[in-house]
Amino acid sequence: MISKKTIELSVGLFVIAGFACLVVLALQVSGLNIFARDNENFVVYAKFSNVGGLKIRSKVSMAGVQIGRVENITLPVNKENGYDALVTMKINSNVGAKIPDDSVASIRTAGLIGDNFIAIIPGGSEEYLASGDEVEETHSAIVLEDIISKFVVDKGNS
Repeated sequence: MISKKTIELSVGLFVIAGFACLVVLALQVSGLNIFARDNENFVVYAKFSNVGGLKIRSKVSMAGVQIGRVENITLPVNKENGYDALVTMKINSNVGAKIPDDSVASIRTAGLIGDNFIAIIPGGSEEYLASGDEVEETHSAIVLEDIISKFVVDKGNS
């Protein structure tokens, strides 16, 4: 017959293992995977006139496949930059070294009311971006309020 202490110990270990699994799952879902190897060491920058609802840790994708995450979003106001937001992206190094230097970075929305992310549309150049380079051509986020206000103003002028 199994002793009461053995059963209690087994149940306790089972509960601890279940809690650990929940913590790992929560980290995976939130994008804060502290257990992953740091293979995202290829850094690329892009300037946008409007980042919309883009957030730090938003995904960066190419052809619908996630290749990295947004590391930082800043507003370095100076004469040469103007008022464009500077987005720092960490890209998986195995993909980052193969992004053509004439690629386009576009802020898109996942679904109708989903989160914003950056989609990189590869160009046709034979030369590739290096770590620390900037994507020159960007398309900012489409803001629903701007579209509605343009529609209302256009209808008012008609």
